[in-house]
Amino acid sequence: MFDIGATELLLLVVVAILVIGPKDMPLALRTAGKWMGKVRRISAQFRTGVDTMIREAEMEEMEKKWKDKNEEIMKATPPGEMGPLPDAENSAPAGDVSAEAALSPAEAAETTVGPASAAPPATDSEEPPLPFGTSQKKG
Repeated sequence: MFDIGATELLLLVVVAILVIGPKDMPLALRTAGKWMGKVRRISAQFRTGVDTMIREAEMEEMEKKWKDKNEEIMKATPPGEMGPLPDAENSAPAGDVSAEAALSPAEAAETTVGPASAAPPATDSEEPPLPFGTSQKKG
């Protein structure tokens, strides 16, 4: 901010000692420190306020872009195509109790997965295949 070198700073200290005097120098430095602290706090508050205003303006701009893009997509989509997504948990009609829901958890596991004896036991030398055709890399 200020381009003050070592020689200029030394000159300021010598002049301050001559003008203020060594007796009042601690009080003067303390007062200057308090003023600098106030200036820094005020500048930090100002900077924070400006940053907040900039963020709010950017958010308003982004919301406007999103709204415009949403309207563009809604205009391009046929009216019958858009609808609520089905809820996975409540996809069965109310009052319809399926047979799996009436089973105990152990019976439901056997009916959906099958008995434990249906799959051959895996050995240590073979690794079970990963889903979706992915392969395991040794390394």
